[in-house]
Amino acid sequence: MGSVKVYISNRQKDVKIPTGIRLLIRRCCHAVLVLENFTEDAEVSVSFLNDEQIQQLNKEYRGKDAPTDVLSFPLGSDGKYDRNQETGACMLGDIVISVPRAIEQARMYGHSLRREMGFLTVHSMLHLLGYDHEEGGLEALKMREKEETVLTELGLQRDSSYVLDQDEV
Repeated sequence: MGSVKVYISNRQKDVKIPTGIRLLIRRCCHAVLVLENFTEDAEVSVSFLNDEQIQQLNKEYRGKDAPTDVLSFPLGSDGKYDRNQETGACMLGDIVISVPRAIEQARMYGHSLRREMGFLTVHSMLHLLGYDHEEGGLEALKMREKEETVLTELGLQRDSSYVLDQDEV
């Protein structure tokens, strides 16, 4: 496996980024590349935004005038990537995460912000590598399996199962 350089920028002022989140983002990016047997040096940009900022990007690039949790902007396709002229690294693309939305979703799903930020990062990294879930079916299932594999490796597995306890029936 080559090295991965993750450039992280905080472009929002609504929420203080908790300690350890930047390291978590880097670990998630690295873990996806290991899972995918990506052997070359790589670069990824991750930006933290607020809902208004991500809504603008969602409107501009996807035609959806609503905030979303995360957007991925791949710089390659079919395994071919732009290269950093100075380092030769594959430039995989950009990930933008709405921090307020991530906090809201962590509460809604009943798990930690670390789990949610990890999930959004892993999900987006898979998009940068060409995975797509928009059509559903087998491709969406493959993507979800890969997400859970990486998150479990990083100690961010789901906190609950889908099996109901006797007193919940």
